[in-house]
Amino acid sequence: MNKRIYLSTLFAFLLFYGAYSQIITVTPPLPTDADGVEVVFDATQGNAGLQGYTGDVYAHTGVITNLSTGPSDWKYVKSPGWGINTPECKLSSLGNNKWKLVIGPSIREYYGVPASEQIEKLAFVFRSATQVGGAWLEGKTATGGDIFYDVYPSGVSVKITNPDQALIFAQLNVPFSVSVSSVMADTTILYNNNIRIATTTGNSITQSITPTEYGRYLIKAIAKSSTGIIADSFYYYVRPASPVAELPQGMKDGINYLNDTTALLCLYAPLKEYVFAVGDFNNWLPDEATYMNRTPDGKRYWIQLNHLIKKKEYIFQYLVDGSISIGDPYAAKVSDPWNDSYIDVATYPGLIQYPTGKASGVATFLQTAQTPYTWQSTNFTPAANTDLVVYELLIRDFTAKHTFQSLIDTLGYLEKLGVNAIELMPVNEFEGNLSWGYNPNYYCALDKYYGPADTYKKFIDKCHQKGIAVLMDIALNHSFGTSPYVKLYWDAANNRPSAQSPFYNPVPKHDFNVGYDMNHESADTKAYVNRILEYWITEFRVDGFRFDLSKGFTQNNTLGNTAAWGNYDASRINILSGYHDVMTATNPNSILILEHFADNSEEKELSNRGMLLWGNINNNYSEAAMGYAATSDLSWGSYKARGWTNPNLVSYMESHDEERQMFKCITYGNASGTYSTKDTTTAMKRAELTSAFFLTIPGPKMIWQFGEMGYDYSINYPSGTSDSRTDSKPPRWDYMSQYRRSHVYKTYAGLAKLKVENAAFRSTDFTTDLTGGMKKIKLQSGDDKVVVLGNFGVTDANITPDFFNSGVWYDYLTGDSITVSVVTNPLKLKAGEARVYLNKHLANPFGFADNDKAIAELTVFPNPVVDFCRIHIKYPGNELYQLRFLSLSGLDVDNPVIGEVNKDQEFLWKPKSSGLFLVRLQIGEKVVVKKVLVQ
Repeated sequence: MNKRIYLSTLFAFLLFYGAYSQIITVTPPLPTDADGVEVVFDATQGNAGLQGYTGDVYAHTGVITNLSTGPSDWKYVKSPGWGINTPECKLSSLGNNKWKLVIGPSIREYYGVPASEQIEKLAFVFRSATQVGGAWLEGKTATGGDIFYDVYPSGVSVKITNPDQALIFAQLNVPFSVSVSSVMADTTILYNNNIRIATTTGNSITQSITPTEYGRYLIKAIAKSSTGIIADSFYYYVRPASPVAELPQGMKDGINYLNDTTALLCLYAPLKEYVFAVGDFNNWLPDEATYMNRTPDGKRYWIQLNHLIKKKEYIFQYLVDGSISIGDPYAAKVSDPWNDSYIDVATYPGLIQYPTGKASGVATFLQTAQTPYTWQSTNFTPAANTDLVVYELLIRDFTAKHTFQSLIDTLGYLEKLGVNAIELMPVNEFEGNLSWGYNPNYYCALDKYYGPADTYKKFIDKCHQKGIAVLMDIALNHSFGTSPYVKLYWDAANNRPSAQSPFYNPVPKHDFNVGYDMNHESADTKAYVNRILEYWITEFRVDGFRFDLSKGFTQNNTLGNTAAWGNYDASRINILSGYHDVMTATNPNSILILEHFADNSEEKELSNRGMLLWGNINNNYSEAAMGYAATSDLSWGSYKARGWTNPNLVSYMESHDEERQMFKCITYGNASGTYSTKDTTTAMKRAELTSAFFLTIPGPKMIWQFGEMGYDYSINYPSGTSDSRTDSKPPRWDYMSQYRRSHVYKTYAGLAKLKVENAAFRSTDFTTDLTGGMKKIKLQSGDDKVVVLGNFGVTDANITPDFFNSGVWYDYLTGDSITVSVVTNPLKLKAGEARVYLNKHLANPFGFADNDKAIAELTVFPNPVVDFCRIHIKYPGNELYQLRFLSLSGLDVDNPVIGEVNKDQEFLWKPKSSGLFLVRLQIGEKVVVKKVLVQ
């Protein structure tokens, strides 16, 4: 028994020693910017991503200078782009997994750094010359980070070259070696906790140290010369076995706040040996007080932090097995070394800077005594599934400010449109800032690029007050590399999750996976996901979720056979049903939408279990809009056509993933004679036509942002290629000032209003004829009857309406009426014309026509303006307005304001500069302009 413990302990030490062995060796070891250097890369070290690779190896390399904003802000990168093989960045093979890069004639000349800029570090990622198996092989640190090496100022300098980390863990009575190099030093001295252990007048020291007591020790090397003294240091920690103690009752994984000055941290980490909590509360150094207790079953580590300062934000990490640094997987806020510096103070006021030089990778926050948000809406219930009008949006591209607050400012616009559910593309923490958000890392943290948590709560609160549900899009099929549970169980040699991971598959189970594939049959994954869902529902009162790539929630291996991936999968059904059950147990009204696209029999069963499913009809509606009747069958947009019992099909004409309908229409549209769907005005009328055959089919519907105004930028804007697919797209709020586009908006709004308020659209008593160029929908419920007719061709044509009965029928879109004597008498429809006939007269659906003669009043006071002014809008109706602030040349000088005026509206404007400006108010077709002098 003793022998076995000794061998395992020694093996653990050797494993750790390998973790801090050098990935690169630099000659000379203390280079200045004037030196040429040789860099030897050991592919067996770090993440070992290039171990055994025999092709050419290139360095992606740059420098960190005094002008860099952080470790990700490389300067003077040699390669013009990733994957471009620059000859001077090619390494030569030394054999035995070692490669050499020559940098010269000097570091400064090689990188082309101006003399005025100070070079602080060399930065590297080594990579294969070409992709292998569809991916680049990369040489990085053990945690997947960039590799850095210090560049020294001229004069005396010293460096501890081995070990090359600021902290190592050593074993009691097991010796380890320390190597020191110095330049231009008269004397170099090595200290262990201020006790001198070696001295030399030469330029190197190699010293063996054998720890004999537990605790933390400081090794310091000092180089002295006539011009000064310089030092380098590192800590080593000698730890006893992890203390064992039961987790106190009632504590959960994550951060538990016990009172205003006490928190208990708990990390679920089976198969790990030891954990320290390090952070602002202990100067980021492991110590006995934050050596975490291990539960008797070996699965959890916990520690109680006492004497915290009330309301103070502390940044912290878990240091696991001496080499893995992660944040808390359930933390509500992260500190990001690569992206936080690009978040402006207006978006996130008071954001604490990342603790550079102390933490490694993403860290997380804890804060006691947080002020709870005061909810105004306390009894919200979402619309029934069949009545849902869902609006999918990406905050980044929806408003210029890309914030939750700016989203709040648009709610009048969305409410007027008839939206009763907003589906936000992912807002939980993801890698980077400018992203669609499907690259998640911390699932319980809100991405700070959109603003603070309380503003998100305010947004949800305001939505609920307006009768609008909030749905979160969330990517639980996979996580990305900075996700804490990905990092915690990582196979560096194969650059993928380890086989021991309780959460992730080493190899994905399907071909559409991105990131690292979650194992949803694992009880640990299920517990993790359940906590995430419960958190957002309880803490933020979200009304549900859209599961991205829900078809991937399976362990059925279909790699190489995409068709088999969609086959009926009972395990996948049970997994999704389990998550849905947790949601409805937390809030019985929770909504779950699946991006599934599996076999219809599976989707039908999921629908029967109460889940909603995306229905992609983009291609067919686009063909219909363009005027290609033969390929415009819209039947699959009806849940009845699929044989479903429940109206749980969330059909859509556009989504974030599909090409924009109006772009296709204007670019590829059909024509006959002078009639062309490529013409923008005609295309907008076609948008109204398709909306009439979209919103009138019973069941939930989803609109993609700005589709209601005929947004016609390609999904691949600006380059026109798939490289720009996820790039930012311009928000075009000015479309509301264009009559033809605002009319599309009004048509959507009127149809959405009709859908929600008329019982016929909840009825199961409806028929559709949606093939060919002339299409028809008939619905009835009690006394309410509707007949929808449309000509999707490019020439005028007749259609047999098949009215339910003779008598007067009212066109909802125009207000016109006809008297029908024979229900089958044909009606002539112009190309692109839609009619929505009701057997009852309803008031004008748009709520705009009655105010055509109304006068809009705009007052600015004081004028001239010294600091700020009050802008007062007076209007007798209830309509959307747009207020723009313009220079005399017509350029916007501030963000436009869009909202809803209800008789009187007043707010403050604080100009950003002095001069003469125009304040322009537009309500419908009415425009009022005032000149404003700012002093």
